[in-house]
Amino acid sequence: MKITVPLVNGHLADRFGSRAPQTDQVANHPVRSFPVTFTGFPKTTKTLALTLVDYDSIPVCGFAWIHWTLANLPATTPVLPEDASRQLAAQFIQGKNSNASRFVTAPSEICQGYTGPRPPHGVHDYLLTGYALDTFLPLPQGYWMNELLHAMEGHVLDTARIPLPYSAD
Repeated sequence: MKITVPLVNGHLADRFGSRAPQTDQVANHPVRSFPVTFTGFPKTTKTLALTLVDYDSIPVCGFAWIHWTLANLPATTPVLPEDASRQLAAQFIQGKNSNASRFVTAPSEICQGYTGPRPPHGVHDYLLTGYALDTFLPLPQGYWMNELLHAMEGHVLDTARIPLPYSAD
């Protein structure tokens, strides 16, 4: 299995992170999701899922920052176009991101679905993990990432990971 995301000079494009135009931000948080393509997954795959996590945030805030979780994307639709998190949200389910944490004060409209990179300095690698699954997961909209990971147990046919660098500079 392979997942691909278009990069600009080896980095996630500005419009998907902190340098996004104001029209693609809510409360100074980027909300336009980047396009993702899943290929080479097993023929028995029923759904696809993904997680986007910033492990480089651990020294900054004390925990890995969850930027996006998505599940129940039908395997017959293996391409997520740009801004799918907002524009095609009815075609899959999305979980809470780290803005929903009780340790963060954020408006509710940015606590679920995609919220883009905002590294405080330097380059952070945002780890995108794709999952091919043999079933639809019994999760509600707004699930937590741990619920996704538990629901996937025993149903993962294949995985793929790619780092998506984004620079604060």
